[in-house]
Amino acid sequence: MIFKPESLPKDYVFEFKMPFQEFFLKSEDGANLNALHFKVENSNGVVLYYHGNAGELASWGKVVQKFVELNYDVVVMDYRGYGKSTGSIKEEPLYKDAQLFYEYLLQNYSEDEIVVYGRSLGTTFAAFVASQNNPKQLILEAPFYSLDEVAQNRFPIYPVRWFLKFHFPTYKFIQKVNCPITIFHGTEDTMVKYSNSEKLSQLIREEKLNFIKIPGGNHNNLVNTIEYQNGLDSIL
Repeated sequence: MIFKPESLPKDYVFEFKMPFQEFFLKSEDGANLNALHFKVENSNGVVLYYHGNAGELASWGKVVQKFVELNYDVVVMDYRGYGKSTGSIKEEPLYKDAQLFYEYLLQNYSEDEIVVYGRSLGTTFAAFVASQNNPKQLILEAPFYSLDEVAQNRFPIYPVRWFLKFHFPTYKFIQKVNCPITIFHGTEDTMVKYSNSEKLSQLIREEKLNFIKIPGGNHNNLVNTIEYQNGLDSIL
């Protein structure tokens, strides 16, 4: 229920309107991780995007076009078991994979050019990476306080914390982030309740936080709202 990976044939050919490079990075435990690097001329910086719990790069490559249109380079990677990426899905290796792509960016960008972005499941990896480094800013779309919190809200009558294999404590990472943080969350999100962002916001110093509440927004429609679009324009 946590991960909903979709695979792609190894010979699958990506097609997008904007110029991009497909590449792979190898993790320390041998997983081969697939990613896309979109590039524009005279970019304003680069967005490192950690996607949600379903789909693969053929679909997420389309989602990140909004950043390309704002004149940013973008790197988006597929988690283990997603798309063409290999490897067993385990919590600690997932964090290391996320950091691996930040280090890839450091070969060609300075940290003050890097925007770390996470959506839903990807918010915990984005928060982790931002806590370990010094990017320009961190943007979280529908983040969760921890996976324990989401599971308990989803199944309130069961002691789900006792048997979860993954915990993803975003709240621990967020307290170690030094850069500005923007949170987008819809008030009608039934997948990751709005209260998750309210709790996270209480752990962030007020001068670092830009909390954009989207009235009536749900888990999957934030990008279509004027609040999200104006907010993204203003911070990027």
